[in-house]
Amino acid sequence: MRTALLVLGLLALLTGLVWIGQGTGVFPYPASSFMIRQTPWVYYGGALAIAGVLVLLLSRRM
Repeated sequence: MRTALLVLGLLALLTGLVWIGQGTGVFPYPASSFMIRQTPWVYYGGALAIAGVLVLLLSRRM
């Protein structure tokens, strides 16, 4: 269970960071992505990254 939570937390954190990067235009790949420079994706990515950190903290307590 600990390993599954660790992997899930890492994936959520990395995905959230990519969404933040695309939403801000810092990571504009692929060029045809609908997420590039769209502010809502910055917020969605931030929420997902925070959730990933919380899951990582939870996995450490197990």
